[in-house]
Amino acid sequence: MSETIIELKNADLTLGRDAARVHVLKSVDLAIARGQAVGIVGPSGSGKSTLLMVLAGLERLDSGTLDIAGHALHAMSEDGLAAFRGRNIGIVFQSFHLIPNMTALENVAVPLELAGVPDAFDRAAREMASVGLGERLHHYPGQLSGGEQQRVAIARALAPEPSLLIADEPTGNLDGETGARIADLLFAKQRERAMTMLLVTHDPSLAARCERQVQMQSGRIAAAVPAPERALA
Repeated sequence: MSETIIELKNADLTLGRDAARVHVLKSVDLAIARGQAVGIVGPSGSGKSTLLMVLAGLERLDSGTLDIAGHALHAMSEDGLAAFRGRNIGIVFQSFHLIPNMTALENVAVPLELAGVPDAFDRAAREMASVGLGERLHHYPGQLSGGEQQRVAIARALAPEPSLLIADEPTGNLDGETGARIADLLFAKQRERAMTMLLVTHDPSLAARCERQVQMQSGRIAAAVPAPERALA
């Protein structure tokens, strides 16, 4: 039986204030097995990206519990949560979120330096090479294509060697061909490193590549489809 790495129980979250308050997550229960690739799908406003941000430790629940790899994130201080996230969770966003006045290498290395990694620049250079950008270390984001910028963002997410990779619409800002190459890279890295990967996407073909799909609807999990037999082989 697969080990559970993520366990979310009775999760509720409301965002906004007064008339703008929205009940985004409603009594959500979810368990994810270690090493599994899970697609989180659903219409806009269904709560899927918010669910991802909760699982990344970037949003706090109003009530409920979240355990990742045996650690109770709901009970951690902000400093403790940030430290846990830096060591264990890699995050890839749709919009890259690179620092424009830093080189590609610096964008990957500086978070490692801030986390106290002694060989930050060496590790960053290796990670850049692993995503096919070994010749682009000293280019700035503005000198890179969208696909190259997303590769830098993936290298940054992978550099701390996280056990959990979270990707929110990682191909959403890319053309079809570039997006397909980025998807191939993400799934290759997930398999190569035996990471758990959670992927929010509007693309049915991308979600279909995951071992399991979680369907969100109006802040609840409408369906959690098990892995097909071919993915388990």
